[in-house]
Amino acid sequence: MHFIDTRKKSSERLTADEEKDLARKIRAAEERARQAIEGVDVAMEILTRRPERAERTRAGAVDRLEQAVEAVWRGSREFPELKQRGRAAKTAWAEAEALRWQLAMSGRRIAHGEARKLAGPFMDEEDLVQEGYIGLLRAAKRFDPDRDIRFSTYARWWVRAQMTRAIDHTGRPVRLPGCAVEQTRNLRKAIKRFEAAGISYGIAELAEEVGIDKERAELLLSQGSTISLEQPVDDGPRPRSLERFLSDTDAVRPDGEAIQAQELARMHDAFEMVLTERHRFVLTRRYGLQDGEFRTLSEVGKEMGLSRERVRQIEREALIRLREQSTIREGL
Repeated sequence: MHFIDTRKKSSERLTADEEKDLARKIRAAEERARQAIEGVDVAMEILTRRPERAERTRAGAVDRLEQAVEAVWRGSREFPELKQRGRAAKTAWAEAEALRWQLAMSGRRIAHGEARKLAGPFMDEEDLVQEGYIGLLRAAKRFDPDRDIRFSTYARWWVRAQMTRAIDHTGRPVRLPGCAVEQTRNLRKAIKRFEAAGISYGIAELAEEVGIDKERAELLLSQGSTISLEQPVDDGPRPRSLERFLSDTDAVRPDGEAIQAQELARMHDAFEMVLTERHRFVLTRRYGLQDGEFRTLSEVGKEMGLSRERVRQIEREALIRLREQSTIREGL
């Protein structure tokens, strides 16, 4: 994902006719790219393959077209007869991308407005604006100019959905798939609707309302639920509460400090072997490994004199290295 400079002024607002005209130009450029690669084996293999469920959309078709254009472009380096067609397809696709970007950025005010509403402890406004831009680009890829709807109206839903999904992922100890987050949100909306209408309901009714099975509804609603420490956890004449089973955190553990020091030393050695100094600094500041204080990408970027997106890339590189290196697990 390319970092988008939020300091630039927003693009001019477009009228309904201008939005549709721009969307039709995007379709025309995509069609020219398709025509340029028509009949090329490697392209037709991509374009005619049976799409997966997630690809049976306008966005999925656009993604497949992009893959086909790239395949022909790469093939033109090896086969000179494809050079002219590859160049024509690449030019048309670049035009479509530029127009799509222009359409998406005409709704930048939407991203800023929604970010101000949703900013909170899990994500600051600047991070949410970036998520909003992703939503705008998704909307631009899916927008149909022949439908009687404004792009600004259509894009608002995608912007808000992208932001709320990011907040849900950030605020949960365990990250849930996007579909699970959306289904959980729909279940909670159904609960509010039933309660507002004074209708009694159970898990089965909620599951039917959302369109999922009862077992999945139970699982999703259990995520993030809390229980009382005084709640009995066993049966019998003298039921005991959960609190009785919890260890006393204030009790003295002679081996505790030694074990912790040993584990920290091993982790430090693993960091030294796998990560560069820049990687270690980003992870340490982002996750508060020294002072326990979490920092946003923007805050770390200011300390390092880097853009927010560059910090995100460094963090991603570091996490990938940690996952791939078995030395950490062996050392721990």
